[in-house]
Amino acid sequence: HVQLVESGGGSVQAGGSLTLSCAASGYTAGDMCVGWFRDAPGKEREGVAAIGGDGTISYSDSVKDRFTLSKDNAKNTLLLQMDSLEPEDTAMYYCAAGPDYGSGTCLQTIFAFQGQGTQVTVS
Repeated sequence: HVQLVESGGGSVQAGGSLTLSCAASGYTAGDMCVGWFRDAPGKEREGVAAIGGDGTISYSDSVKDRFTLSKDNAKNTLLLQMDSLEPEDTAMYYCAAGPDYGSGTCLQTIFAFQGQGTQVTVS
């Protein structure tokens, strides 16, 4: 079964950087999207970055050009480098996975499986 274990997160001042890491296992890379979504009080759940089975990476408009998603296939590790952080980025971040239906839909489908979450606070 799919297992997703996050690490990283914490508190940082606006303009700073954080890196989230996710150890992912139990899925077939070519069939699945893996990535990150976030939950913040009073806001809609948002898929922020995901990589599809073909290696295509997608970002939400709110984090594009600030966040970078990468995947180490040898270690089955997913990294989310978050730069130029803003208070609006404060949220619980979840490593996530879901089916890849193609056509850049990963940000909408990664909610099927999730890790325990890690808090990111930007002040």
